[in-house]
Amino acid sequence: MAAVRLEAVAKTYPNGHTAIRHVDLGIDEGEFLVLVGPSGCGKSTLLRLIAGLETPTSGRILIEGADVTGWPPQARDLAMVFQSYALYPHMSVRDNLAYGLKVRRTDRAVVAQRVADVAAALDISALLDRRPAQLSGGQRQRVALGRAMVRQPKAFLLDEPLSNLDPALRAQARAELRRLHRRLGVTVVYVTHDQEEAMTLGGRVAVMRDGAVEQVAPPLDVYARPANTFVARFIGAPAMNLVPATLVGVDAPSGAVAGIRPQDVTLVASGQLHAVVDLVEPRGHDHLLHLRLDSPGADPFLVVVAGTAPPAVGAQVFVRIPPDRLHLFNGRHGARLP
Repeated sequence: MAAVRLEAVAKTYPNGHTAIRHVDLGIDEGEFLVLVGPSGCGKSTLLRLIAGLETPTSGRILIEGADVTGWPPQARDLAMVFQSYALYPHMSVRDNLAYGLKVRRTDRAVVAQRVADVAAALDISALLDRRPAQLSGGQRQRVALGRAMVRQPKAFLLDEPLSNLDPALRAQARAELRRLHRRLGVTVVYVTHDQEEAMTLGGRVAVMRDGAVEQVAPPLDVYARPANTFVARFIGAPAMNLVPATLVGVDAPSGAVAGIRPQDVTLVASGQLHAVVDLVEPRGHDHLLHLRLDSPGADPFLVVVAGTAPPAVGAQVFVRIPPDRLHLFNGRHGARLP
């Protein structure tokens, strides 16, 4: 296990594209940190910088306190698991697991013992003589993880390893990964664009946008106190409602944005905020309503309602927003207000 630290790391390519902008980030020993953000935000590039597959334009990368910025990947002793798993199709599961140790000329008895231990930990002992084509997607994912584990690296770097799995298998694999991390206590840096995956897996979540880290905190803290309007909209499903607001007070900014999560809104018989139901999405246990507010040009206002008889499309409704559930942001740059 190892602590990883990035100090003022930036990456600009020869064509002028800046993929990473001055990232300061510390990953504790044994931590499960998730890098999450939309496609193109730089999260995979940041992972490749940690791995040594890319070289930063500026800044430093430290592993166990040593500056490894100029070190090649093999000298960093990190294990990377890719989206494609990259298993050798002509090799058995046993040989795929053992390959990294064999090329390092590890003693055969040590190789056999580590392969057996890892296979038992991942519940793939019965698959050791099969080839990748004979495995399910979830089994291939576990083999890819096992191949990294047998090396006993300082940290694991996982780049969207579950994205090829169907939804049910992804949920199962997430639970397996969480249990595995709890049992082994290894350092993990995990990349995903799926905010639900980030919330369920991460001990901490680093939300990225345009090459910068917008917020780093435990998942529930990111959800409850988003640092800005981008994080507020990106984390949470359905997305938070954001509407222009006017604050009254001596220290109030001239313009503000009020945020409220759809789950925190209620429909009432009468009130000040009037709307029309524009769309109803049944979700099984509840319904997601898209409301059209009286404000011209306003985005759809989302409300989650329980029960089996939601208002019909076209119905006139009134909305109640609990003041203690409001999130307030600066209307100019989007930062959270105290």
